[in-house]
Amino acid sequence: MALHGSLTSAALMSLFAFLLVITGPYLALGSSRGGPSGLTGNAVIPPSPAGICAAAVAVHGYKCQEFDVRTDDGYILSVQRIPEGRVGGGGKTKKQPVLLQHGVLVDGMSWLLNSPDESLAFILANNGFDVWISNIRGTRFSRRHATLNANDPEFWNWTWDDLVMHDLPSVIDFVFKQTGQKINYVGHSMGTLIALASFSEGKQVDKVKSAALLSPIAYLSHMTTALGVVAARTFVGEITKLFGLAEFNPKGAPVANLLKALCAQPGVDCYDLMAALTGKNCCLNSSTVELFLKNEPQSTATKNMIHLAQTVRDGILSKYDYGNGNYNLEHYGESRPPVYNLTNIPHNLPLFLSYGGQDALSDVRDVQTLLDSLKLHEPDKISIQYVKDFAHADFIMGVTAKDVVFPQVIEFFRHQL
Repeated sequence: MALHGSLTSAALMSLFAFLLVITGPYLALGSSRGGPSGLTGNAVIPPSPAGICAAAVAVHGYKCQEFDVRTDDGYILSVQRIPEGRVGGGGKTKKQPVLLQHGVLVDGMSWLLNSPDESLAFILANNGFDVWISNIRGTRFSRRHATLNANDPEFWNWTWDDLVMHDLPSVIDFVFKQTGQKINYVGHSMGTLIALASFSEGKQVDKVKSAALLSPIAYLSHMTTALGVVAARTFVGEITKLFGLAEFNPKGAPVANLLKALCAQPGVDCYDLMAALTGKNCCLNSSTVELFLKNEPQSTATKNMIHLAQTVRDGILSKYDYGNGNYNLEHYGESRPPVYNLTNIPHNLPLFLSYGGQDALSDVRDVQTLLDSLKLHEPDKISIQYVKDFAHADFIMGVTAKDVVFPQVIEFFRHQL
C-alpha cells in the first residue's frame, strides 16, 4: 500500500494505523472473510440496566455488587465488586481489596470474558481477594455526568490526563473508604499508563499497597511497521479536523466506514496487518474472541486518542500538548506540556511488571526504557516477569494466563500481606 499524497490522506492513514495499534487485536479477530469483525455502521447498542454484575458475574454463581462513583469533575463511573469466591468463604477475616483497571477502547468486561477458571477477576475472588472492577468515563456503563449528556461535545473534552487526575483517584478513594484498607492494583495497557503517571506525581500512593502492571505502557517509540511509523510522525491534530467528532466511537458509522474502506483497498489484508502491528497473540480461543467482539470496543474521547498518538510521536510521557505554546502556557504555566517523571515513583512502592516478547504495542525495548526509569527502585520491591510467547491481549484473555501470569500476580499480592 502506497503511503503518499496530501496531509489529509496521511492523517487518515495515521488514524487507521494508530487505532489498530492501540486496540491491539480487538477490532479484527474474527473471520477472515469480509470486513473486520466487530465493526458495524450502527451506533453502540445501549447497555441493559442490569449492568456487568448480572451479565457476566452472577450468571457464574458469584456475588456481585454495582456501585456508582462520582468524580470531582462530575462523571459518574460504574464500579463492580466481587466480594468473595464462588464457594463463599466470606467469614470475618478482612479480604485484601484488588482493583482491576482496563485499557483504552475496552471496559471492565475485558476481565470477565473467559470462563471463571481462566479470568483474573474470578481467580482473584476464588483466592480470597475482594475484587473491584473499574469502568472509565465514556465506556458504555459510564456515560453519565452530573450536568452533561453523552451527546454533548463537552462530555468528551478529556484525555488520559483526566483519568489520572479524576477517575483513578475517585475510584481508589471509593474502594479505600468502602474497605478501610490499602488497595492492590492491577492495570492492563492504558490502565498501567495512568497508574504510573499518577504514582510519579505522588498521587494515590498513600492508598495503594502494591501494583501489578500487565503489558505496561509508558513509552511507545518502537513500533517498527510502516504504518506505525506514519502514526508516530503524522500531524495528529488533523484527525479532529477530518472527523469533527468529540466521541471516538469505533462502532459508529464515521470511524467504521473509514476502516472498512481502507481495508477494502487492493493488496490490504487487515488481518495480517493486525498481527504485524500488534504482535501475534498465542493463546486466545475463538469463543473468547466472539464474546469480546460482542462487548468491545468501547468509545473514548477523540482528544484522548490524540494524546496517545502524541505519546507515540514524541517518545516521552507528558501531559496533553495543545499544539500552541500560548495554549500550553494558559493550561500549564509553561509553553511545553509538563513531563511525567517516572523516576519520582516512590522507590518502596511494590511493583510487579509482566510483559511479552511478541507484544508489538508494549514493545520489549519500550518496556526496557520504563525499567530503566525504575532502576533506583528498592530491589525487593520490584518483580519482573517476561513471557516470551505472549502478545498484548494474552495477558488478560489468553487461556494460558491462568498458568503463566495470574499465579505470579497472586503470589506478588500475598507477599505484601
